[in-house]
Amino acid sequence: MHTRYLLGSLLTGAALAVNTVEIKNQDFVDSKTGKRHYIIGVDYQPGGQSGYDESTGKDPLTDDKACLRDASIMQNLGINTIRIYNIDPNGDHDKCASIFNAAGIYMLLDVNSPFSGGSINRAEPWTSYNDDYLTRIFKMVEAFKDYPNTLGFFAGNELINDVKSSKINPPYMRAVQRDLKTYIKNHADRQIPVGYSAAQVQDVLEDTWQYLQCAVDGKKDEDMSRADFFGLNSYSWCGGDATFQSSGYSDLVDMFKESSIPVFFSEYGCNEVKPRVFNEVQALYGDKMTSLSGGLVYEYSWEESEYGLVTINDNNTISLRTDFENLQKQFNKLDLSLIQSANATGTSITPPECATKLISDKNFNSGIDEFKGSWDLPSTPSKAAKLLKEGVQNANKGKIVKVSDTEMPYAVYSSGGSEIKGLKLSVLEDGTTNSPGGNSLNSGDSTTKTGNTGKTTTSDGSASSTTKQGAAGKIGVQSTGALIFAAILAIYLC
Repeated sequence: MHTRYLLGSLLTGAALAVNTVEIKNQDFVDSKTGKRHYIIGVDYQPGGQSGYDESTGKDPLTDDKACLRDASIMQNLGINTIRIYNIDPNGDHDKCASIFNAAGIYMLLDVNSPFSGGSINRAEPWTSYNDDYLTRIFKMVEAFKDYPNTLGFFAGNELINDVKSSKINPPYMRAVQRDLKTYIKNHADRQIPVGYSAAQVQDVLEDTWQYLQCAVDGKKDEDMSRADFFGLNSYSWCGGDATFQSSGYSDLVDMFKESSIPVFFSEYGCNEVKPRVFNEVQALYGDKMTSLSGGLVYEYSWEESEYGLVTINDNNTISLRTDFENLQKQFNKLDLSLIQSANATGTSITPPECATKLISDKNFNSGIDEFKGSWDLPSTPSKAAKLLKEGVQNANKGKIVKVSDTEMPYAVYSSGGSEIKGLKLSVLEDGTTNSPGGNSLNSGDSTTKTGNTGKTTTSDGSASSTTKQGAAGKIGVQSTGALIFAAILAIYLC
């Protein structure tokens, strides 16, 4: 029955899609159901900075086999959102975006690049806020605006990270948000949220949030420079002995409880103690932190910084790490009814009016005047101002395509070394978002979701392979998805 249902879905012609997400005060909400979208996510940049190459069009969303592999794994992990840092706006992302869409997973996208001219220069922002930079980020909007699982754009990441940078960068941050939001308003069919990802630096965190969320002259809907959401890169909960109080989570709740925009962890998962146990998950998604909107674990793949949930082997096979299995156990314990319920405390909060009284002077000393007076924003450069009206000509524009191949293209191994059988992508029903469903890949078994209710259909997942993790990188597994799909299709049509 399950195979027949899945095949029937794939034969409908139109690609299945998640519902778009919009913002209501403190919450992300499903635009059709009104149900709260609480971010259960992971940061996704396989290969790190080397996994991005504009000269060849390579980025994390251009390799559809890798996306199918990773989306299938993430779907079983139970996440509903990924963040991607470095993306080529000219690349072909249709297959990857459609795969994550079919899996019920949204995308949060950084518009900047790590190369010169691809982001605002923290030391001298006026040198980088120019026509070429703005043209690039407008192309990012064009490339991703038509994917329903595009949740939002990060206009900046840790641009303000100390007292010195707070003196010169705030107006440029709001200017970039203004330009992105204006471009989206003029050239997209829906409002796509634009926000900021902040460093958890005590001296500037609260002031940065207040500065970005306030409305000039108190005009919430007319102020295009105001952030739609606020992400926090938080690593204050370290190890299994940390608590809600000792980690400072209680202080963050107090700080953000009156936020007029969604606040979430755009990165979390301290790795000072390894393997990570992720017991902060129960706090982040518990009843004490419902004023926040969840978070994204840093990060999916094991890179030089040693935060990964999985190891991507040299032949594209995957070895799950203990971190993955610990995180999955934590996700499986979540109260989904609490997560999806409306946030009663944040439904009627209005943004503060931009005023100097919002900014504390206890940390800034002589620098406070510069921060206070920075709502006078730089004007959009002339060429970019024209693009705001006319749009970027001949820009790459993404579109959802049908996902027909759902078979895992590469082998996946548990942390103990056994190959996990039966793992595949499950194309969810239209309007369905992925969520934790009690799955476990630790034993070498896989489960296929039937929806976001936690009900699962168990695949034949006996761990018949005893291949060890150390040999995984030497074993090549070719995709047989097309052959299997064709065979099933022939049987179905008979």
